[in-house]
Order: sequence, then C-alpha cells, then structure tokens
Amino acid sequence: MPQGKPAGVACVQLGAERQCLIFGRSDRPAVCASLQASHEMCGDSPTAAFAWLTVLEHRTRP
Repeated sequence: MPQGKPAGVACVQLGAERQCLIFGRSDRPAVCASLQASHEMCGDSPTAAFAWLTVLEHRTRP
C-alpha cells in the first residue's frame, strides 16, 4: 500500500484467514518484517490484537 494504510482498513496483503500473503518474501515491507509480536500488543484474542494495532496506527499518523 504505497500511500499507507488507514487505521481500521485491512492490508491488501491480508488473506481471508487473516494471514499475511507475503510473509517471508523479500518484498515484504520492512515495517511488517520488523514487527515483533508481544502479549502487550496481541492480548488474548484477535480482537484485542487488532484494537491495539489500530491504536498504534492512530498514534503514528503524521
């Protein structure tokens, strides 16, 4: 997504089962490859994880 991805919008590389379609590929964006999952970020459910990612996106908007 060359122009960035708004909070709440799924990445174009996210598959139907919420898996990264370009995981492990050399063309995967550096920001994705450097993301280190933790309990703080992921919580106890996919809902918690996506909520935290939305918070991060809002905090890092220009």
